[in-house]
Amino acid sequence: MDIATTPSNPAGNPEMADAAVEPHDPATIRRKDYTPPSWLVPEIRLDFDLGVELTKVVATMRVERNPAGDGDQTLHLCGDNIAVMSLKVDGESAEGWSMSGSNLLLPLPGAAHTVTIETHLHPATNSQLMGLYASNGMLCTQCEAEGFRRITFFPDRPDVLSKYTVRMEGPKDLFPVLLSNGNLADQGDNGDGTHWALWDDPWPKPSYLFALVAGQLVANRDTFTTMGGRKVDLAVWVREGDLERTDHAMRSLINSMKWDEDTFGREYDLDQFNIVAVSDFNMGAMENKGLNIFNTRYVLADPETATDGDYDGVEGVVGHEYFHNWSGNRVTCRDWFQLSLKEGFTVLRDQMFSADMGSEPVKRIEDVRILRAAQFPEDSGPLAHPIRPDSYQEISNFYTATVYNKGAEVIRMMHTMAGAEAFRKGTDLYFDRHDGEAATCEDFIKAMEDGAGLDLAQFRLWYEQAGTPKVAMRTTFDQSQGAVTLHLEQKVPATPGQADKRPMPIPLKIALFDRDSGSHDGEKLLVLDKAKDSFTFDGFTRPPVVSVNRGFTAPIQLDAEVLDEDLMFLAAHDDDAFARYEALQQLVTRELLGAIEHGPDEKRRAAIAEAMGAVLDDPAIDDLMRGELLMLPTITFLMELAAPADPVALHMARERLKAHIGTRLRDRLIAIHERTSAVPYSLDAAARGARKVKTLALVLLTAADKKEAAARAEAQYRAANNMTDRQGALMVLAGIDCPARTELLADFHARFAGNALVIDKWFALQAGSLDPKVLDNVAALASHADFTIKNPNRVRSLYMTLAGNPAAFHDESGRGYRMIADLVLALDPINAQTAARFIPALGRWRKIEPKRAAMMRGELERIAASPTLSKDTREQVTKSLDG
Repeated sequence: MDIATTPSNPAGNPEMADAAVEPHDPATIRRKDYTPPSWLVPEIRLDFDLGVELTKVVATMRVERNPAGDGDQTLHLCGDNIAVMSLKVDGESAEGWSMSGSNLLLPLPGAAHTVTIETHLHPATNSQLMGLYASNGMLCTQCEAEGFRRITFFPDRPDVLSKYTVRMEGPKDLFPVLLSNGNLADQGDNGDGTHWALWDDPWPKPSYLFALVAGQLVANRDTFTTMGGRKVDLAVWVREGDLERTDHAMRSLINSMKWDEDTFGREYDLDQFNIVAVSDFNMGAMENKGLNIFNTRYVLADPETATDGDYDGVEGVVGHEYFHNWSGNRVTCRDWFQLSLKEGFTVLRDQMFSADMGSEPVKRIEDVRILRAAQFPEDSGPLAHPIRPDSYQEISNFYTATVYNKGAEVIRMMHTMAGAEAFRKGTDLYFDRHDGEAATCEDFIKAMEDGAGLDLAQFRLWYEQAGTPKVAMRTTFDQSQGAVTLHLEQKVPATPGQADKRPMPIPLKIALFDRDSGSHDGEKLLVLDKAKDSFTFDGFTRPPVVSVNRGFTAPIQLDAEVLDEDLMFLAAHDDDAFARYEALQQLVTRELLGAIEHGPDEKRRAAIAEAMGAVLDDPAIDDLMRGELLMLPTITFLMELAAPADPVALHMARERLKAHIGTRLRDRLIAIHERTSAVPYSLDAAARGARKVKTLALVLLTAADKKEAAARAEAQYRAANNMTDRQGALMVLAGIDCPARTELLADFHARFAGNALVIDKWFALQAGSLDPKVLDNVAALASHADFTIKNPNRVRSLYMTLAGNPAAFHDESGRGYRMIADLVLALDPINAQTAARFIPALGRWRKIEPKRAAMMRGELERIAASPTLSKDTREQVTKSLDG
């Protein structure tokens, strides 16, 4: 699974809220308490009588006592917001069963039985979007992590694997398309306006991978022939009118299938593969076996409505969910503490895939930027947790950047230490050993040890310890010996529940550059596995320039004693694209953090402008990389380094530096904007790079000359034949007080009225703008006819964007904090999972200067005081206050 007000209806409306009030102290689940299930369910048949208002479900389970279980004669079946309509055991009405909270307890003698349960569901009022729910008249499911228990009573845990047979029946006019997991076994027409379909999945799977879709859909169809000769029918299902925007998703799917065969030797194993786009979805997408269900934003793309970033998102998420077929489905998780087993590994696989489909260095920079923006703050805050957590109250709260993105970085370090060939041997062994099993992170590590030949005894600490390691580096040079020594020291900071940390193995790729020639004698891999260590290299007549953590080989914060002139050298000469980018980022970071304390350093600002000018002029740099080098560090990243931070002061310092660069490089920025504006639209790398640089040039110009930038942005908007140029221009105009701003925002809305994904962009452009009236704008937009609190995409487009806008969210009045808290309280009864994801923005109060921190904490306390808070949100709030 991929991880993405004034409400139109009051929060208390029972037609919108289906969640029961949670207790104030929900139970804590601990990894150390894991026990195997007492009963297994080798086979299950599900019969659905479908309806939007009422769906009837009959589940027939063959249950068998687990020889590895504890001998409990009671079958424990999970339920949530459902009731037993009938219950039979071996064809007879069951007796002696009882309810424990929402769960069903059924005493069973003997070793095997057939259990049949009927439940009734109400999809139209399922606003939580978990289990079976309605989305614009279509029925669909979301069962990860614990949604299947909202469909029928079942041992809803990932280590209970079953073969599923699913029969669906319903009105043909409402549900002409009936889809489920596996292969279509049979279908028919009842002759009374209803029809049915029978689906069979031959591969055992946990309940969280069950899926069903029924609705009025059309398909983009193609085929793929696997390396073993199996012909697979492919389909991307969407609503009428969206079909022409599915070609990129289909190409991405076919490319993913071929890439996984070539790179990991993984072949697809069913006769059909279906993707369905759903407009109401809590996450990005879901890897249900053979039937992937996607948020529409990761399926629909064409030049007129999707940016280049949207195209990348579709490709990456389609790849991610497809790769789960092996790393998640064929080998699944034993329990939810092992979530990174499938998600961290699959994120790495989708990152590698996207790098191979596009620019490897640009993709690496993008991945690190996401890690620093989302995961580093998580690692340093009250919600810090290891990639394999030790406890949770609500598992939905652990679909985090730590589990996904840091989990990927940890496995990438194994790849770095083993090398590509040995790493492949390790993954082959992992898949061979655990195919058809519910495995653990330890199983993956052991396969890498045995297959790749690695000693990972100490490396296991990466799975056990939270926190981003901080590595300090200084160098000494012995002129008499011609030797340079790198002195490295690591410290893993304390995190909630983990005060004392042990040193972890940290692989660092380095290069030592000769100052005269600008070259080095080869890249070297160091592994820092002690609290302190030193590494000496000889053969130098003068101190070399050290390039360290090249390619970002380890997810660390590096504090290196490096002179500004050495950073300038690396920014100009380093042959590792990430290291070149990082040198420029460090130089800018020094200036911005220093400006808060001491004011601007004119010498350093001049050096930065000079380096940026070189980036603009260097013909050896392609535009995709040029765009990365022109980006300044984000405020979120700077706040991690400046704590306790004044985010508005950091924002103003960043704007002043942009103005300096824009002023110094004005003519060159205009020239490059004109040069890139002449590049015709296409999806090739050169054209994508040109569009990227074009808007970045406008951004820098805006800080220096708003009139010039506004004129150019307006011209870019009016001439645009694609969403990347149009959105980029409007993003710039949204922050400038000029007539074109109002006119073109209205034009954008009118042009794309009815297109939900583009209207999401319209909301986000205004919530994320530099307009000083942005808080007033957000308040007005929350009352707009197109805003709805019921759709997660729409809520995120407005409010998550606001939470990421430092000048607005951290406004000294505290109004930004109040708006997010008000949203959480209104949204929690409707969609607890989405509401809980807004808490971390307020939970970072410890990183902020005291006045703002007190206001942020006050809003958390206001949320916590709600007596009806969901388990999802209460866990996040409690940890944010007490952690």
